[in-house]
Amino acid sequence: MHKIAEVEIQHDIMVANKKLAKRNQKIFDKAGVFAVDFLGAIGSGKTSLIEALIEKMDYKIGVIAGDVISRFDAGRIEKHDVPVVGLNTGKECHLDAHLVEHALHDLPLDDMELLFIENVGNLICPVDFDLGSHIRMVVISVSEGDDTAEKHPLIFKDADIVVINKVDIAEAVGADENKMANDVLELNPDAIVIKSSLKTGEGLDEIIQSIQKFMDEA
Repeated sequence: MHKIAEVEIQHDIMVANKKLAKRNQKIFDKAGVFAVDFLGAIGSGKTSLIEALIEKMDYKIGVIAGDVISRFDAGRIEKHDVPVVGLNTGKECHLDAHLVEHALHDLPLDDMELLFIENVGNLICPVDFDLGSHIRMVVISVSEGDDTAEKHPLIFKDADIVVINKVDIAEAVGADENKMANDVLELNPDAIVIKSSLKTGEGLDEIIQSIQKFMDEA
């Protein structure tokens, strides 16, 4: 009986989150804001990628930075002179649509074109929680191991863009970035997979072009 109750509660939470996510996307669409959900483990380079995109993309950008207890990432983003809201999830290891909805009240949506939502750093918890974003971008690093996609298949199945980051150190850490790309495409043939190095700039233009492609199609 106890296990059945847990399943029912989980189902209700997911249904409620989905409804809120749809409401969030309606808010984005009404304001003319394209939202990107960034997912990835701690150290994958999500924050650094967002910083690089802010500096290089010619759009009015806002950011929601999710973390468990700190405002460290939000503080980094603030230095780029864009509106940012830091969300602390406490004991929760992911953002959800309800938290994002509250953050929207503190963002100048009418004066924005792009919203980057940086999820909490892991490859498991955020998978089932739609935030209302238009696309999902998963960032993984070669330093996590070239079996990352094999170990965490669910997060890649719904990804629109997958960035394999830090390829400049692949040889040093004994990782095969081509294997990582092939593993992702086996799980999700429709995903755009981009090899990148924020240190060298490799892949950044391709990431920007891919985001713009989805914006044009929205």
